[in-house]
Amino acid sequence: MEELISMQDEPEKDDFESLFKNHYPMVVRQIMRIVPSESIAEDIAQDVFVRFYRMDRSSIEHIPAWLIKMAIHSSYNYVRSEKRHLARIEKQSLHVTGTIPSTESRWLEKDEIATVRNILAQMDERERNLLLMKYSGFNYDELAEAVNIKKGSVGTLLSRAKERFRKKYKQIRGDD
Repeated sequence: MEELISMQDEPEKDDFESLFKNHYPMVVRQIMRIVPSESIAEDIAQDVFVRFYRMDRSSIEHIPAWLIKMAIHSSYNYVRSEKRHLARIEKQSLHVTGTIPSTESRWLEKDEIATVRNILAQMDERERNLLLMKYSGFNYDELAEAVNIKKGSVGTLLSRAKERFRKKYKQIRGDD
């Protein structure tokens, strides 16, 4: 009786092996159209064939089409899963990095702000206004109107103001 059962399993096993050998490369290629990593594509393809092995194959009309369909669905499931996983990691890292900054980093930030304010206070009013307004999002038309200069002169004056700021900043910081 056992021989009869094992003989019935043999053709099914041989049939699956030949299907696997014939269709595995096609399934991997299909998955790689969605998932660029070959190793991940091979893992997904193996999962597809495990599912294929465990099911009743007599209900499948066209096996290659079924395999491709399962490969596509499995690939998209992987991509969605990976997106959710990365979102969880990012959210978790925000909680970790979103902690209270150290006293040292707060002090350095305050020191930097004080340095910038000090340099701006030393600059003439027109240059200071140009820099502050430019880095607040104002366009050249608005800058020209606010400082009462021609629009064509804004770029030149802004460039000079940036250079003066850089020089004073380097002097204070000791970067020569």
